[in-house]
Amino acid sequence: MTCSRLVPLTLLVLSLALGGCEPPPPPTPPGPGAADDAGGKTPSDAGTEPGLDGGTDGGTEPEWDGSAVPLEEVGNWPEDTGPFATCRALTAGTGNCGLSSFDLSTCDTASLARVPDEGVHVLLHRQAAFNFYASLLTLRGDGGTPSIGTRPAIAERQGDARAYSVTTSSFPDGGTRRTGVALCESSAEGVFTGCYASCRNGQVITQGTFRSRRMNGARGEGAASGLELVSENPVDVGTPADVYVHRGHAYVVSLNRGPRLGGLTVFDVRNPAAPVLLKTVQFEGDNYWNGVWAQGDALYVASAQRGVLVFDITTPAEPRLVSNLPGGVANNHTVFVDGDRLYATIDESVVLFDIANPLQPVELHRYAPEGYYTYPHDMFAVGDRLYVNFADIGFYVVDVKDPRAPVTLGAYTYALQYSHANAVGVFAGRTLVFEGGEGVGEHLRVLDITDPTRMVKIGRFQLRPEVSIHNLLLVGKKLYVAWYQEGVRVLDVSNPTQPRQTAYYNTFRETDPNRGESYYEGAIGIRVPGDGFIYTVDTSRGLLLLRER
Repeated sequence: MTCSRLVPLTLLVLSLALGGCEPPPPPTPPGPGAADDAGGKTPSDAGTEPGLDGGTDGGTEPEWDGSAVPLEEVGNWPEDTGPFATCRALTAGTGNCGLSSFDLSTCDTASLARVPDEGVHVLLHRQAAFNFYASLLTLRGDGGTPSIGTRPAIAERQGDARAYSVTTSSFPDGGTRRTGVALCESSAEGVFTGCYASCRNGQVITQGTFRSRRMNGARGEGAASGLELVSENPVDVGTPADVYVHRGHAYVVSLNRGPRLGGLTVFDVRNPAAPVLLKTVQFEGDNYWNGVWAQGDALYVASAQRGVLVFDITTPAEPRLVSNLPGGVANNHTVFVDGDRLYATIDESVVLFDIANPLQPVELHRYAPEGYYTYPHDMFAVGDRLYVNFADIGFYVVDVKDPRAPVTLGAYTYALQYSHANAVGVFAGRTLVFEGGEGVGEHLRVLDITDPTRMVKIGRFQLRPEVSIHNLLLVGKKLYVAWYQEGVRVLDVSNPTQPRQTAYYNTFRETDPNRGESYYEGAIGIRVPGDGFIYTVDTSRGLLLLRER
């Protein structure tokens, strides 16, 4: 359960980059799984396990028989439809990426009168090389200063034409780097297109086009359907990123954003309608905490500075730091526990620990694909299998029967990928993974990985392509997804070839504090511990407890 590192699909204000046959008969499937304290699920036959049938039609749908038509993998952007707008940035005498830096002569600027004067808008940028990334433009209807990401923007207008620009960096010689966006045209729905540029000392050095998507009410949905809010609990440290529920307590970790330092927040959730804030924990120089898990009397926190922080929670309300692993400076992004084994993504490897004694983990081995240097992001593990999302090199299946000698069994890759999170289950005797990418254009993929050497895509599901999945959990036939600005989504995957949305709760509201700061905001962490509630972390609203109607 994590928040993204900087990747090639980055924010404008930071930097620019942006099947075949049926598989063979399956091996003997793993035995029935058991939910852990926070909804982690071992693969089991999701169609037959008692009490975990996630279907919503009263069992009237026929059970999936395991047949599927392989889908061609076409990547995240299967078709190049060309630039989003006809305008362009000027290359000489351009000023400073303001309105005068753009040629809008081919634009229908009169249509820009339809652009709303408020709202958080994701701008999907396209560079000439068919490369995409996103930035955020926030407009304030109360007359407040607009912003691009966290930076206040200079707004310029000439008639209906408008542009917004910010300074992104300064140089020792007194020079500056600025970025700017100029609007070109708008549809009747207020969706606008335009051009962007990055300038250094008044000269354009990169440019491209964009289209917008407002984050509130873009599809005419209500606040919720099929889910209701039970309680909402602010988190006062940093930006909340993940939660784990254990022994009636919710442990929320937060990361740094701007001047707000992250840490750990502990809630007593034995009364879900009125959780009680018990404690916050912060350490000087160590506040970027992205993932959390508990086992027995131990709480494991993923620290970007000191690896795995091991806390003693014998007294659940009073976490006491015992150690940090492997020691020294280490960037740990995610933690995952399966049985007596802890997995942690540290630097470029997945580190395996023996936690037969939960408070004294023992390092066993480090795994990374041979010949590559990249960051593992999230993972899922059960028994002898480890499933790892290795960001821009894809999704990996690893045999960890001998933890001191992991073996790569197979990988699934696609164009412009950023493999981020996964959940694995057995359906109709076949092992399937629900893989979620992070970044613009990414979506949910359903892969048959029964034979890891020949993984086959058999299903997909996508909402707005501008909005990214963050994390997901499989419980029986239901897939619970923390989908950033799309909030919480519940999918019926009883037929995994055709995931079907059955419920949602839109956590994102434009008026919440700190909205519009980052592309990666909204619903970010999710747990389903089996107590009848969904625990969701929203980057602004904190810990939300939801219930299915």
